Amino acid sequence: MFVGREKHLQALNRSFGMGDFQFPVIYGRRRVGKTTLIKEFIKDKKSIYFVAVQSTAKENLEILSEQILTVLAPEAPRNPFRSFREAIEYVFERSLTEQFVFTIDEYPYLAGSDNSVSSILQAAIDKYHSESTLFLILCGSSMSFMERQVLGYESPLYGRRTSQFKILPFDYYEGAKMLHGFNNAEKIILYSLTSGIPEYLFRVKNNLPVEDNIQSLFFDPQGRMFEEPANLLKQELKMPETYNSIITAMASGSSKLNEIATRVGIETSQCSKMLAALISLGLVRKEHPITDPQSKKSIYSLADWMFVFWYRFVYPELSRITVGLGETICNEVISKRLSSHVGRAFEECAKQFMWRSQVDGKFSLKFNSIGRWWGNNAKERREEEIDFIALDDESAIFGECKWTGSPVGEATLDELIRKSKLFPQYTQKRYALFSKSGFTDSLKKNTETNCDVLLISVDDMF
Repeated sequence: MFVGREKHLQALNRSFGMGDFQFPVIYGRRRVGKTTLIKEFIKDKKSIYFVAVQSTAKENLEILSEQILTVLAPEAPRNPFRSFREAIEYVFERSLTEQFVFTIDEYPYLAGSDNSVSSILQAAIDKYHSESTLFLILCGSSMSFMERQVLGYESPLYGRRTSQFKILPFDYYEGAKMLHGFNNAEKIILYSLTSGIPEYLFRVKNNLPVEDNIQSLFFDPQGRMFEEPANLLKQELKMPETYNSIITAMASGSSKLNEIATRVGIETSQCSKMLAALISLGLVRKEHPITDPQSKKSIYSLADWMFVFWYRFVYPELSRITVGLGETICNEVISKRLSSHVGRAFEECAKQFMWRSQVDGKFSLKFNSIGRWWGNNAKERREEEIDFIALDDESAIFGECKWTGSPVGEATLDELIRKSKLFPQYTQKRYALFSKSGFTDSLKKNTETNCDVLLISVDDMF
């Protein structure tokens, strides 16, 4: 069943309907659903679909030749083309008389096996594009490669693409479309375990309780997620052991560059480069207090909630899980530590909800940026934090998120209002409270006519 990506699919179909040469570039991290999107797009179209392999140029040329001839010359002998240039020229020449899709998936592997392929494609595009009806798709999971070697200024293909699609994980709302039989709070929990990655959401068993899914996915040596983060690092990065140590340090609470470098035992310059690589993969984010993007108080945090969960709760226990103690460890995590993990992910869901509400016109929200804030309260001589602030030029929406078993009351709103006084530069202020367990009757009564206070329950988010 195809879920989400409707806008991407519509855009691809609109481009195909134009009937001229089109060259969309599709990229995003592994497991995010790029191939599923492409296959949904091509299912009713004549299409050559080639997946490059991490092997030699000879093997890739043989596979490519087979795919081309199967579609365009099914009766011809299956003799491989003599070169990539000959194969690509053949495809472009055929596209002068008929329209079809030509997809090269995992393009970085093909380009890695023969570094002339991008130049060959560039030459063919320049030669044929004005008369061609080819719908050429390049797709890749190495985001840094795709951005530099396909979209970047120094690439031979620079300026040739007609559109680009950076495929991101689902937000909590989109991801929930893949989850059936769970209440809304459980959907938030499952988002905190999958980070909205479609392949991981697909592995959730809708006929099992959340607790059983956690155990079978993460705390069973045969579980789909038992070694997933470690495997991803091995696929994407050189020196995976060092990257593993960096992520471990971050999952344990280190957030500043020098803290992480010291914890890992590497120079800050090397650590900075490795963090940049993790940022390019969508696994790490660099944050500043939202009101001061130039602040020197930058911190690094894990951007992938599955990685956060795995490195905090699974990785330290791999040996005990392997010898059969997974159920015991899982029960302990669920009873004592899961709530704090979900609470942090809930803040991310709240920010996603705010963006969705602005697009939908809900609550008459308007802001340009949203993010966490932390800083010094000079008057009271202490550090303060706010879960999120959504900013416009002269207005701000201050947000607090509570993943607790008790309804949120007036004290939480009063505390948020107190913190908002640290920002006199914003003349218009609103307040958004998000709660897992709803709100007290007194808070609801005292704010029911106050348009500046938004009370948003988990059910309101769906």
